[in-house]
Amino acid sequence: MKHGRVAFGRQEEIIFGRPAAEAAAEIAERYDAARVFVMASGTLNRETKVVSDIVAALGPRFAALFDAMPAHTPRGACLAAAAMAREAGADLILTIGGGSVTDGAKAVSLLLANDISDAAGMDALRAPNPVKPPVVRQVSVPTTLSAGEFSALCGVTDERTKAKELFTHPLVIPRAVILDPAATVPTPEWLFLSTGVRAVDHCAEGVASLEGHAYGDAQGTKGLALLASGLARVKADGGDLEARLDCLMGAWLSMGPLASGVPMGASHGIGYVLGARHGVPHGHTSCVMLPAVMEWNRPANRERQALVAEAMGRRDGDAASALAELIEGIGMPRTLAAVGVTEADWSGIADGAMKTPWVPRNPRRIEGPAAVMEILRLAA
Repeated sequence: MKHGRVAFGRQEEIIFGRPAAEAAAEIAERYDAARVFVMASGTLNRETKVVSDIVAALGPRFAALFDAMPAHTPRGACLAAAAMAREAGADLILTIGGGSVTDGAKAVSLLLANDISDAAGMDALRAPNPVKPPVVRQVSVPTTLSAGEFSALCGVTDERTKAKELFTHPLVIPRAVILDPAATVPTPEWLFLSTGVRAVDHCAEGVASLEGHAYGDAQGTKGLALLASGLARVKADGGDLEARLDCLMGAWLSMGPLASGVPMGASHGIGYVLGARHGVPHGHTSCVMLPAVMEWNRPANRERQALVAEAMGRRDGDAASALAELIEGIGMPRTLAAVGVTEADWSGIADGAMKTPWVPRNPRRIEGPAAVMEILRLAA
């Protein structure tokens, strides 16, 4: 008999369809936060009013702003943000932006709680070392669809090794999330759509996992349906707020499998290496790898893949083709070559992927780097 455990996290509320500034000010008041430390996308802060409107709504509760978090959340930037938050006496962190900013704030909450101010100290945050729980919690306004605001994991890049490392604690999951589709309109189209494919990847690998269960399947398949429809509609009309809200809701649901104990697979594992080592944006890693991984996995999980295909409106069970058509239809890159990765890079990618937490739990067993190379060849 299938068995498992679904552990509900420490997230208290999801507010959707309301202006972010209005909702953020209400939350700060309700949480009695007096020193709100804002972490925002630099481009969003410089080129739009999204951040300034939220800061204005916070009024005297606003403490300081950090807007210098690069892609892939490097350790150095996390340490710099933590130093600013410490100096500001932060009692709440509010993020406005994509996955790198969201993960950066999670790391900051751990750095503050454990009084860490240098890279060497960050090594102590790795499991199985004991970690003090975050006291300064997080509220997130996502402007992309990578969905990190719904997990208790944060991915940080160690600049020394160019490898993505995972830190976790039940209390690093944001206490609240505000899903405002209007806040996503300034997001570059390629970034919004590609991170949407990242959310599709969460759904697809969760539903296709041999460790899947009814709870995760329900959220993953509904998330897929919302994302497949919503992304196509946003591509056709960037001002369609209902489509954007469908995408945000789909991204929320996409974390259902992972949050309920279902592992991701080789698309996520290989994607970590493509991002940390080669600078491929998170969303583009999924655009390139997900159809190839599905094709390679088909002998092991054909029935599970049929659920993925059906959720996307395809009756023949061919999840790889359904995903490839979605990705091509919204104009995203589909090959390793298209994101600047050459065959000369494959060996290093394969070796690195074997060290990630997800490749060992891929539905079709991956015995070693040679099998990863087979998948890379399908994505070439």
